[in-house]
Amino acid sequence: MRSVEQHLEQVLSAVPTPDSIELAVLDAQGLLCAEQVTSSRALPGFDQAALDGYAVRSADIAGSSPERPVELSVVGESLPGPAEPASIGPGLAHRVAAGAMLPTGADVVVPAVWTDQGAARVGVHADLAPGSYVRRAGDDLAPGDQAVGVGTPIGPAQISLLAAMGRDRVLVRPRPRVVVLCAGPELVDVGTVPSPGQVVDVNSYALAAAARDAGAEAYRAGIVPGDRRRLVELLESQLLRSDVLLLAGTFASGGFDLVQEALAELGTVQFTQVAMHPGSVQAFGRLGRDQVPIICVPGEPVAALVAFEVFVRPAIRMMLGKRQLFRRTVQAVAAETLLSPLGYRQYLHGSVMRHPDGGYVVEPVGTEHEAMLARMARSNCLIVIDEDVTEVSAGGLVTVVPMLIGS
Repeated sequence: MRSVEQHLEQVLSAVPTPDSIELAVLDAQGLLCAEQVTSSRALPGFDQAALDGYAVRSADIAGSSPERPVELSVVGESLPGPAEPASIGPGLAHRVAAGAMLPTGADVVVPAVWTDQGAARVGVHADLAPGSYVRRAGDDLAPGDQAVGVGTPIGPAQISLLAAMGRDRVLVRPRPRVVVLCAGPELVDVGTVPSPGQVVDVNSYALAAAARDAGAEAYRAGIVPGDRRRLVELLESQLLRSDVLLLAGTFASGGFDLVQEALAELGTVQFTQVAMHPGSVQAFGRLGRDQVPIICVPGEPVAALVAFEVFVRPAIRMMLGKRQLFRRTVQAVAAETLLSPLGYRQYLHGSVMRHPDGGYVVEPVGTEHEAMLARMARSNCLIVIDEDVTEVSAGGLVTVVPMLIGS
């Protein structure tokens, strides 16, 4: 039997690094920059006013105060937008709006609230140092400065900077393409009323949603056909658009079933027992000429999502170039006694909350008689109990993985 760490290491060591692609900056949001972006222009591109007021020479307002204001002649006004260059000399002021071009000769902008806001002549009530409320050309970036580095997550601030530089496209680490398939003769599509012995295919929806939440571009290929030739053709076609294949199903333990035979025809897939509960049967391999990784998870929906969290989500984040592959964990006080099978790492769905006295407290969700999907939908964390622990007493500490959407 393989440990969780051993199986995870096998998966992470084999997932590919997708080639970087160039995207429009808005489409790059949430991805990691894959190039060193340097500025080809100064930002701002000209000296400008940082706020509404009067552009003046600092030497002309030295010593001014509310008790002893300095009066200056107002010789013009500038607004944001194209404008003819202006200039001022000693004893003069130029009214400016925030973002407007600063007139030559001015080295300070006096906020309007620190003046009497005169039209022809203005009384200045403040003594300001040179450069006050002025944005000089290149204050943000000078030509040749680094704007966005390799590995930087592209968010609204980075998009703003790229747009200011005139960049409408940027090289990024792309979202990995994950194709989700489900196997099982008992499965029927959503919208079909299941007959006795049949169940609705929920895994293709749940796993595709989980892959998207992890940052992947996910595609539902649905239920695989029961004919071997058609199954091989389906797998071959999906390999053309996949960085990773994700297959959920219940597989034979004593020999090859139809799906395992089809997989063996296209590559090498190793099925193994992993010391975890739920979902101890896992598999990993490579298919096709391009050796596309395939990750097989259990067909039981709760076990499938647990396996996704433990093995698939870290693989997707590695392909995205993320430094943090795993969700952050916290230590929480168990609200009740928790039992676990010896030798297996147990994952329980639970509800974690902050304790009024500090720290966290966690309890398993629902009862053993309640539907498993309903319990999972009400949970907000996974409770993790190590292989060598069979019981956590009420009041004991346990590791908890908060399951925050998009985290």
